[in-house]
Amino acid sequence: MQLQTFLLDSNSHVTAIGNPIHNSNVKELYLSIIQGKEVVSNMKNKATETKVKVDKASVFLGDFAWQKEQKTIFVLTNIGDKPLVIEDVNASCGCVSVGYSKEPVPSGKDIKLEVGYKADNPEYFDKTITVFCNAKFSPIQLRITGNAR
Repeated sequence: MQLQTFLLDSNSHVTAIGNPIHNSNVKELYLSIIQGKEVVSNMKNKATETKVKVDKASVFLGDFAWQKEQKTIFVLTNIGDKPLVIEDVNASCGCVSVGYSKEPVPSGKDIKLEVGYKADNPEYFDKTITVFCNAKFSPIQLRITGNAR
């Protein structure tokens, strides 16, 4: 992540690090700390961790007329022995849309993330899609680039 967020206590000591905007687990942690709730380590995620293979981490959409929406598909394959659960997907810009099934992905199966990009004006772009899931190396960073003319 390019930018991190720090949650400080009343003595200006760091109590938590992470971006609550891009990670729903960090958001829940921050809310618990702020509300004075007991914070308990969530080890159940370790027990349900799986492995994921990404068909490609980056896609160049080429040169295209900026008024026309461009689409691509990223395929995530569950190569672990536990179901893959996508908890959240965040795009770096409102011009990027992501569609996917919310159902858990069994071992050996894959899920398609359908990514769309609609430019607001002519520009070169470099956008990221962050996938939060129960994979060992979550979050997974995907990227689309191109030149909307």
